[in-house]
Amino acid sequence: MSKDALKPGDPEKGRVVFMNRCFQCHTVEKGGKHKTGPNLHGLIGRPTGQSPGFSYTDANKSKGITWTRDTLFVYLLNPKKYIPGTKMVFAGLKSADDRSDLIAYLESSTK
Repeated sequence: MSKDALKPGDPEKGRVVFMNRCFQCHTVEKGGKHKTGPNLHGLIGRPTGQSPGFSYTDANKSKGITWTRDTLFVYLLNPKKYIPGTKMVFAGLKSADDRSDLIAYLESSTK
């Protein structure tokens, strides 16, 4: 397996990544409020730009992909490259391990 490949990930390590890098803009709990970014509950399996009540850019709404482990892995490396025109200001996570851990956390916390 390539060192830059998606791995199963550790949800506890991912929670730390989320709290340090994502929490200021996102919530994960069911019914959680939108912040600068949308609430992420139900993220896995949802098309881009589809969290009810959040104002997305046209770029996000029209990307035409569904959030999966694989699409999140690529997106989280460089959000502005993956969705040109997104208003997400996050620069991305260069570490494949951090992305894998964060995705494992999101899978468990946004169901």
